[in-house]
Amino acid sequence: MVEKSNGQPVKIFSTCPPSYTADPRTYLAQVVEIARWSEAAGCEGILIYTDNGLLDAWLISQAIIEQTKRLCPLVAVQPVYMHPYTVAKMVASFGFLYGRRIYLNMVAGGFKNDLNSLNDPTPHDERYARLAEYTTLILDLLRAPAPVTLAGRYYSVTNLKMTPPLAPALLPGVFVSGSSAAGLEAARSLGATAVQYPKPAAEYAAGSVIDESESGIRIGIITRDDPEEAWRIARARFPEDRKGQITHHLAMKVSDSVWHKQLSDLGKEGYTEENPYWLVPFENYKTFCPYLVGSYERVADELARYVTVGYRTFILDVPASPEELAHIRVAFERATARAAS
Repeated sequence: MVEKSNGQPVKIFSTCPPSYTADPRTYLAQVVEIARWSEAAGCEGILIYTDNGLLDAWLISQAIIEQTKRLCPLVAVQPVYMHPYTVAKMVASFGFLYGRRIYLNMVAGGFKNDLNSLNDPTPHDERYARLAEYTTLILDLLRAPAPVTLAGRYYSVTNLKMTPPLAPALLPGVFVSGSSAAGLEAARSLGATAVQYPKPAAEYAAGSVIDESESGIRIGIITRDDPEEAWRIARARFPEDRKGQITHHLAMKVSDSVWHKQLSDLGKEGYTEENPYWLVPFENYKTFCPYLVGSYERVADELARYVTVGYRTFILDVPASPEELAHIRVAFERATARAAS
């Protein structure tokens, strides 16, 4: 699902289902099934989350690579979990064994309780400074034909060489959260794609262009030809849930993520076909991104505005079915055609 707008590719990623409440007897089959749906729909890749309560993202990525032909895992990487050499070694190993490219979703933080459990009290902005150095070392190891030496603030290596070497065509794409100023600066310094949680499209001024050369958003989409059908499906899939609302409220208290607070503030508006930007799934702790809900035409209008201001990467929520991905593709085809014109 790589569309084009004014000759520039628009890359679309799906998301792997998290393992929080998964049944171990069926979870792997579910992951493989969704990966195959995503590949068949033409997605560039698939996001795999990481945090203290989830399965290892690298093991899931291997399962996806072994059961697909070209889909690129977008692996969430947390510096507290492993040394940058280990990340580079994993990337090089995937390249050697499978000849496949992956993407890295560099995660600076997450839930503060997770970090506290790992004895990492590093402040929010400093975590992004550390992330930039961490990622730079990973990329240097993967790019350099010669050994790498670094005496950094957070990491130091001497004459460290990556073996096996990674083919240049398989160098990973890098994503960094760009919701905060510190995250945006880290993305810029790395030449990475800055991923944000978008505001409603109407809040982007006509003719405005975002600053970043590579930028993306995380968004869920439920769209049909008939807007009433789209809203019926959306409300049935994500009903109001008091327990989920309480969990969301508690999560807010232990998170210092800028995007978490931004989305919570945006959720105070109502939701109608005139305003397809929908945060009920986020507010009820069912997912971690806003949704666009409505007719193909209305959703395409919103997507076209995002493309017009400069977003070229879209990370979708976990797809419900192959048919859902087909409906989403209709909206993207119309959106990119409008943005191009």
